[in-house]
Amino acid sequence: MKQYLFVVLLLSAFALAACGGGTSDTGGITLNEIPAEYVGWTNPLGGDAAAIVAGQAVFEQNCVSCHGATGLGDGEAGVALDPPPANLHKVNELAGEDYVYFVINEGVEGTSMVAWKDTLSQEQIQQVVAYIRATFTP
Repeated sequence: MKQYLFVVLLLSAFALAACGGGTSDTGGITLNEIPAEYVGWTNPLGGDAAAIVAGQAVFEQNCVSCHGATGLGDGEAGVALDPPPANLHKVNELAGEDYVYFVINEGVEGTSMVAWKDTLSQEQIQQVVAYIRATFTP
């Protein structure tokens, strides 16, 4: 009986390990678990038209080279990256604005997505989130 229980526990551990340990991979997009301090974040700028326009300018200056003008991850610098930059249409389909805000702030380990929190102001990051959410629809 003890051996049976041990085998069941061991197989359960393998099954849980195969589940991804806090990440999910859907359509080539890997979504990392959002840290507690970012969960449920809502953009104080919302969908404000002026914020979206300002966010477009920040996006064009800092993000287009990798993510491309259409957000497909096909920017000039992005084509040489491994893994490739995220398709922002797919990110918007799979994740909320709290995830987008988290990734822009903290970057993504193991990719070329850098943390922007020390380069851009929080208002600029909020503007970029507003632009991404309004522009790159699934």
